[in-house]
Amino acid sequence: MSLLAIEDLYGGYGGADILSGVRLTVDPGEIVVIIGPNGAGKSTAMKSVFGLITVRQGRITFDGKDITRLPTQQIVRHGICYVPQTNNVFTSLTVHENLEMGAYVRRDNYAGQFDKVYDLFPPLRERRNRPAGHLSGGQRQMVAMGRALMMEPRLLLVDEPTAGLAPLFIDQIFQIVKDVNRLGIAVLMVEQNAKKALAIAHRGYVLTLGRNRHEDTGPNLLADREVAEMFLGG
Repeated sequence: MSLLAIEDLYGGYGGADILSGVRLTVDPGEIVVIIGPNGAGKSTAMKSVFGLITVRQGRITFDGKDITRLPTQQIVRHGICYVPQTNNVFTSLTVHENLEMGAYVRRDNYAGQFDKVYDLFPPLRERRNRPAGHLSGGQRQMVAMGRALMMEPRLLLVDEPTAGLAPLFIDQIFQIVKDVNRLGIAVLMVEQNAKKALAIAHRGYVLTLGRNRHEDTGPNLLADREVAEMFLGG
């Protein structure tokens, strides 16, 4: 059984549908990537999982449970966390305080999770008392991902993690996604850097105009001539 399943989803913001029958699955332990042109509905499809859009038709299930119209806080409790593309850190708070915010709905003792996050992101340990607003773009992205991991999710949603980053940080972020996945956490990622994203993906989806266009393994999509010409720059 799939960990996440989006079935025949229609929805968007307000009264306008951006998604027109999107279907998508993520199996336990997978990295699944969504690619496509601007305006294809990639981020909207991801946000639908986290309860951030209006779903008019279709269903979203997680671990067999219907979460289609649950409030975001309940979705987090089910084991799903989301890393947005922009405004994803509290700039006036320290790195450590940002991580603590990620555990805001936990009622257990989560102190040990700080060390796990710092082990995954070593640059953050030495900057733990520095305001997040003083960090580089790549380090802020680490804070955002680390904050999500404080909930020990089963599925991590990551929206355009390399947008606006220098090449050095781009490779680092993709390596971090792989490291997170090795912890047993499934990842659903939207990414414009399609070649690098598909290179680390178990499976990928290509969306156009809010609809499924292609679906296959990461290697097969990289090798597909039509996908390469239309979405990977040849």
